Formats: sequence, C-alpha cells, structure tokens
Amino acid sequence: MRTVNIHQAKTHLSRLVEAAARGDSFVIAKAGKPLVKVVPLDAADRAAGARLGFLAGEIAVPDDFDRLGDDEIAAGFDGR
Repeated sequence: MRTVNIHQAKTHLSRLVEAAARGDSFVIAKAGKPLVKVVPLDAADRAAGARLGFLAGEIAVPDDFDRLGDDEIAAGFDGR
C-alpha cells in the first residue's frame, strides 16, 4: 500500500481520490508517521458488513449466560 505525505496528498488530492475509488488504497502520513488510511467506501462497507451477523442462526446464547460459572467463581473467592 502506498504512503504519501500530507503535502503530496493536498497537491494531488483529486488524483489520489480517483485512484482510491478504483481500489488503490493509500496511507497519508505526517513526518513519516502514518495517520489515516484512504479506502473506497464500498470496500469499507463490505469489510464491516462481512463480519456482522456471520453466525446468525448458528449458535444460541442461554438466557442465564451471565450467571454461568457463578458457583465456581464464588468458590474461588471463598477459598473452597
């Protein structure tokens, strides 16, 4: 992935944005330190949407999941 400094990004913004829209993502850096990553919107949407709900209907969470192991935890604190 290409890295450009802020001055280059300001000077060539239109060209860089067009390239990013075609899928050529890049990083903008200041004093050599990466600050932001520019990616096409559809790529970010796909990446975010790909993970959400990927196990929908595949697993079930019990109603008492927040109480599972209470006895063992209490025993560990009580020294039993």
